[in-house]
This record gives sequence, structure tokens and C-alpha cells, in this order.
Amino acid sequence: MVEFVLERVISAAPAHVFAIALDPGLHLRSMARYGETMVEAPAGGVFSEGSTVTWRARHFGIPFRLRSVVYDVDPPRGFRDRQISGPFGSFWHEHVFEEHAQGTLMRDTIRFHSPFGPLGRLVDRVVLGAYMRRLIEERNDQLAVEAEGRGRTLPA
Repeated sequence: MVEFVLERVISAAPAHVFAIALDPGLHLRSMARYGETMVEAPAGGVFSEGSTVTWRARHFGIPFRLRSVVYDVDPPRGFRDRQISGPFGSFWHEHVFEEHAQGTLMRDTIRFHSPFGPLGRLVDRVVLGAYMRRLIEERNDQLAVEAEGRGRTLPA
């Protein structure tokens, strides 16, 4: 099983960061270069307790579908999601948002493993661990840009 934790401080209130993190559009914008699309969107267009979503993407030149569920939603402190079906043997992601002197400390804990026993463990260790860390960092970069309002121009 691969596990890693990413932390970063975002200059915005926890409730604001939490709300952006629950926007499926954030995921699509952050994964645009991988051509990710939503096959099944969550009811109401925003993740909430029990929401499911199905993503389609191409990684390593291979098309994938992954269906996940959002649960343990605790505004504005955090939520979790996990794979229901897809390419991983298991995939679990915890999102935590804590008050910080500069805004919000955002912490992502990721745990996953590939199928196929020893071969899957080798792939996780050699390739997939670093790849998944980079994907989550890219998502978090986009979240920080949106939460902090960077890249927006104000009307004159």
C-alpha cells in the first residue's frame, strides 16, 4: 500500500477552501491536460454526503474509468472519498482543512494500491506513487489559485 500526505497553506478561509474542494469542476480544470471528463456527475453539481461520480481519463496512454463516493462530509473541516470501482485495488483520499494564521492548512492523505499482487506493488513503488503525488499536487495548485483569487483581473 502506498501512502503519502501533502500539506500546504492557502491564503483563504477554511470554509472557502472546503467549498472549492467539493466542486467537481475543480477536478476537471486541474486534470484538463489528461483529458479527464465526468461520465456521471454528482446530483446537484457539487459533492455532498454520499455523492458518486464517474471519471474517465487517459494515463500512460491507457483509458481508465474510476467511480468514487464522497463521505464523512464535515463542513468546513473535511471529507473523504474512495474508489467504488476502477483501476486501483483500493484508493482512499482524506481532505482536511484547518485554520492557520495565514488562512487554511490543507492536508491530503492518500492511500492506494494496485491490483495484481507483487507486480502491482512493484508498479506502485517504482512508478505510481510519484505519479499520483504529482497529480494531487497539480490539483492542489489549481485549488490554491482559485481559492486565493490569483489569475483573476478585477473590473475597472
